[in-house]
Amino acid sequence: MKIFNKIHSKFVKLTYVRIIAMGYLMVILAGTLLLLLPMSTSAGKKTGVLTALFTAASATCVTGLVVVDTGTHWTAVGHLVIITMIQIGGLGFMTMGILLAVALKKRISLRARGLLQESMNYMQMGGIIRLVKTAFLGTLLFEGAGAVLLAARFIPVFGIGRGILYGFFHSISAFCNAGFDLMGGYSGEYSSFVEFYGDILINLVLMALVILGGIGFFVWSDVRQNKFHFRKYMLHTKITLVVTAVLLAGGTVLYYLFENENLLAGMSAKDKLLASAFSSVTARTAGFNTIDTGGLTNASKLFTMVLMFIGGSPGSTAGGIKTVTMLVLVIYVWSNLRESKGVNIFHRRLDDDVIRKASNVVVISLLLAVASIIFICFKQPSLPVEDVMFEVFSAIGTVGMSTGLTRDLSTSSRIVVILLMYCGRIGSMSFALSFTERKKVPPVQMPVEKIMIG
Repeated sequence: MKIFNKIHSKFVKLTYVRIIAMGYLMVILAGTLLLLLPMSTSAGKKTGVLTALFTAASATCVTGLVVVDTGTHWTAVGHLVIITMIQIGGLGFMTMGILLAVALKKRISLRARGLLQESMNYMQMGGIIRLVKTAFLGTLLFEGAGAVLLAARFIPVFGIGRGILYGFFHSISAFCNAGFDLMGGYSGEYSSFVEFYGDILINLVLMALVILGGIGFFVWSDVRQNKFHFRKYMLHTKITLVVTAVLLAGGTVLYYLFENENLLAGMSAKDKLLASAFSSVTARTAGFNTIDTGGLTNASKLFTMVLMFIGGSPGSTAGGIKTVTMLVLVIYVWSNLRESKGVNIFHRRLDDDVIRKASNVVVISLLLAVASIIFICFKQPSLPVEDVMFEVFSAIGTVGMSTGLTRDLSTSSRIVVILLMYCGRIGSMSFALSFTERKKVPPVQMPVEKIMIG
């Protein structure tokens, strides 16, 4: 009893960020143990501890990077473990816990609400339970509809049982922006949806699921409440929708231009447009691909890294620094260049704390990425640096796209990628804060002195 009380007292003293970080870690470790069970691995295959850990981390962090082909290496049990971790990682383990408590009609404490607010990156504690319910019902609706539509296309190809399984697996994976697929047994290992690059139904359903999962639960709630009256939307929703639309449209055009004479050569105009749009959508944290990622031009690879770094939107199933973060910094720089007073957008002024947080997120993420690239290049100097950069940005953005480098990484490099995926899921700034204590601002501060910048 004394030991339990000590553990409970230490748990209560933990910050929200540390509890969230520990929660995801527990899910990863539990998934690792389940994937190590013989029943999770296909006959004739072997699963080492690092392979199980890497897969569990990738699934829980909704990334999609793999060191073994998901479709052929794991059994139905392994697939169930993976998709369960994807669902927990996508919605957030705190969200799943609160939903269980609500279902059991348990009282939600103030601390639990605070944890949930931090986990979902919500702006206020009021209405957080209502937002969770909206997220859960929306998830059921979108994933269910996606599963039915995908199954309708997969059943003629794989049969009824396998077609239904594939429909549900890929619907959940797409909505949670995970990028895991089971196509290895059909079109070759690590092939993703390359065989379906011209299939309109599969492409449109997957893209819709990725976008819906990546715009964030708060945006759903706002749009649902205000319908299609853009002026009534909250500032967060306006920024999210505008940036998402610009990135998707701009990405489609640029992929079309960059790959028109390369991977898109020989395709019809319709297939070129479809493949370009799919690449633009999934590069921002989904991880699927309908064209060979390893064969992209250098311009496309660099552009993909930018999209992977930006990622989806706050409070969603996506990763990256987030669309809102990017726009806040862009507007901030533009305002400074114009010497404007305050940072304004859509007739609203941004709070200084928002700008400070956005700067921290970008700087910390870039530092982690650069340090990881240097480390991997040092440990494996034979690897192409552009592929290492691609892999690192894919991991920290929880995207899952790869040029094929993942399987060539050494043990130490894979551990680095695991840490990057973990940081990407809980947030780079949250990861940094989990090692530090928030200190109060001292009443007496140091004297100011100017320095030269630029």
